[in-house]
Amino acid sequence: MIAAAAPAAQDPEIVETPSGKWRDGENFPVGSLLIRRDLRPHVHAFYRFARNADDIADNPELLAGDKIRRLDRMAAVLDGAPGKDSPAASAMRQSLAATGITAQHCHDVLRAFRQDATKRRYRDWDELMDYCRYSASPVGRQLLDLHGESRKTWPPSDALCSALQVLNHLQDCAEDYRRLDRVYLPIADLDAAGIEVGALTAARSSAPLRRVIDTLLDRTAALVDTARGLAPCVAAPGLRCECAVITELAARLLRRLRKGDPLATRVGLGKADFLTAFAVGVPRGLRR
Repeated sequence: MIAAAAPAAQDPEIVETPSGKWRDGENFPVGSLLIRRDLRPHVHAFYRFARNADDIADNPELLAGDKIRRLDRMAAVLDGAPGKDSPAASAMRQSLAATGITAQHCHDVLRAFRQDATKRRYRDWDELMDYCRYSASPVGRQLLDLHGESRKTWPPSDALCSALQVLNHLQDCAEDYRRLDRVYLPIADLDAAGIEVGALTAARSSAPLRRVIDTLLDRTAALVDTARGLAPCVAAPGLRCECAVITELAARLLRRLRKGDPLATRVGLGKADFLTAFAVGVPRGLRR
């Protein structure tokens, strides 16, 4: 008598899922050749972890409760829970073990993405900056910690990461509202301009919405100015150059958003912007 075959083992549900948002238009280099070769895999591991968690929060097909469940599972795997259902969290856990870096930066971004799952409006600039403290600042802090940099680099790094975050919000303001009913433009600024979030559905920005965008760009320009102090206080030469390049990219994207309309088209950086930013930023970083 032939024994019945055992049922095939089922692959675990992978909690990470693509969102369908832009993944090929990043505003900054991720682990470029300026970063020390031995650290690049760890930079990529953190980026993949944060990107995949962000994709969960941005997936329009998932309910808020499911998003939070998936993000909580990523946190559990990061902290050592067994299972193969979160490859990015497993790889990040291995990276943290190899480098001795705290898991706090990873948990901070997870906190921000849990917030994204349920919070759709921001009252004012201060509330938006508090969100950026968890959604953006940990990215720079992780990179600085990998290089053993002093914490005196954190304030200008936070400013740079927050600037990039706000610029990304402005790039995607129409899509975020249309796909996710999520608006990062502060409601207080919309109220002051006499408009509501529905203004984001237009084919082109109205004059009042343009004033709101320009106000946010003014505040972001102040963040970029603060960020210019980052590269000079970074000790690692490659990272110092990378910081100078990214600061230049932020300044260039800000100028493009001054001239472009994010409702009419996605205002982004082109190949020439990246080449110019490297040409300007690397010498600036080498000079310290």
